[in-house]
Formats: sequence, C-alpha cells, structure tokens
Amino acid sequence: MLARMPAPVFGRLLTAMVTPFAADGSLNLDEAKRLASYLVDEMHNDALVINGTTGESPTTDDPEKLALLEAVKEAVGDRAKILAGVGTNETAATISRCQDAVRAGCDGLLVVTPYYSKPPADALYEHFELVAEATELPIMLYDIPGRSGIPIPEDVIIRLADHPRIVAVKDAKGDIVSSARVMAHTDLAYYAGDDAMTLPLLSVGAVGVVGTSTHFTGARTKQLIDAFGAGDAEGALAVHRELLDVYTGVFATQGCMLVKAGLAARGFNPGGLRRPLKPASEAQAAAFVALLDAAGL
Repeated sequence: MLARMPAPVFGRLLTAMVTPFAADGSLNLDEAKRLASYLVDEMHNDALVINGTTGESPTTDDPEKLALLEAVKEAVGDRAKILAGVGTNETAATISRCQDAVRAGCDGLLVVTPYYSKPPADALYEHFELVAEATELPIMLYDIPGRSGIPIPEDVIIRLADHPRIVAVKDAKGDIVSSARVMAHTDLAYYAGDDAMTLPLLSVGAVGVVGTSTHFTGARTKQLIDAFGAGDAEGALAVHRELLDVYTGVFATQGCMLVKAGLAARGFNPGGLRRPLKPASEAQAAAFVALLDAAGL
C-alpha cells in the first residue's frame, strides 16, 4: 500500500501552477506568491511545478521564468518542493534553464519531450541524458505525445531509468498498459499527467498526480490518494467519481484558460493569458464554475 511505502522524492500531490499576469501583461509576482501559498497551505500540495504548460511557459522569456521561480520559492520556503519546467525544443537551451533553476533554489526539474522536431528514439534518449548529465537536480520526464507529437518509447524510458537523476515520469501518454509495463521494469515514480487518470494509474503502481484541476481539487485529490494508499479502494473510487466532472471539465478547452477563469471566480487575480491563448469565453467560464460549484469546491 502507498501509505507503507517511502514517500517519493517529489511527494504525491503536485499542481502545475498557472502564471498570474498583471493588467499590462507583465508578471504579477505578488499574486504568484499568494497563489503558491494557497496551493501549499490550503490545497495541501507537496510540490508545485512552475513554468510548465499550464504556466504558459511558451510565452514567457527566460528572465521572467527565473523571476517567477524565485518568487514562488520565497513564498513557500521549505513547505513544499518546487519543480521548474525547463523543457524546450533545443537541448542547449534546456540545459541553460536547468542552471537557472539551480540558481533559484529549485528542488527538481520537469523535462518535456522536445516539441515540433520529433527526434528519433536514439536522439531523444541522448537529449534527456545530456540534460541529466548537466545538472545535480532530480528529473521528472514529461511524456505527452498529444503536445510533443511523439511518445517517449517504453524502451527509452526504461533505459533512462538507469540514470541516477532521472527519478520520475509525468505520464500524459494515455496508454495505461504501456505505463504499467515501464513501472514493472523500473523504480521510476509515475505521476498522472491527466487528472482523471490518477486513480487508474495508482492501481498499476503510480505514486500520485501532477494536476491542473488541483488548483481547486487538491485537498480532495489528496484524500483520494491517501484512501488508496491506506487500502480503501472504495473510498478512493468515491472521491474519484465525485471529482470526475471537474477532472475532465478543466480540459474542455486549454486547461490554463479554465483554471484562470475558476480562480477569478474564487477571489484570485490570475490576470489574462498571453497570445495565442486568450481568456475563456463567458459561457466556458460559467460552465466550469458550475462544475466547481456542483462538486462543492
């Protein structure tokens, strides 16, 4: 049972945090600190992922990314771990961002499959290996073929698991059998990268979730994980069913759009989005907030 296993290096409940912007489009670091503190203290996150896809990382430059990491680290201190999203299309640029993450005092790195270039398997392996060799921080691979265009092949993940700094996978592959096979052959800590897959992946050996809806569902999702870990499968399933509409509804359009709409309805000031994204429509926002209300969130 999970409750009797050593806690994984990044904990079990993580949120990929949105990036708040001011009215003029600049970073709103004060609101970022406020939101990060809320996610840790009220939503009970063990760690936060900063500068990920939900954080609109394709639209923020490297100085902004560093400033955001430093602000969030200052806000949460040692109450939670901070993972920096550092993946880019270019290996050298990814390594440079790793170095910024170290300067900011981060506890780990999220490294996504390079977008657009679709490197062959041997080049993909070498990309991740070069990044791991360039840092002392533990790494979570991010397998999301819906965005990157290619999955990380099973054999590549299994080989990468031999590297001492590659310790985890954020799994948004949507192939639970493939993920189960990797978990059966490695000690990698697997995290659901799709909120609705948290319980299914826990059932085959995953340790937790890196969530999007967990801006709102975090405390309840922690109850789900804890119940499963304590052997209460029925209790975990009940929470899963209670939250399923929110888990899936947050992805009715791009997740960061609806998270920001939901946060605004809950008294936060997340600001707008940078193009090419734009704020959720009134109808989209209302539909998502209705899901939150129905779930008591």
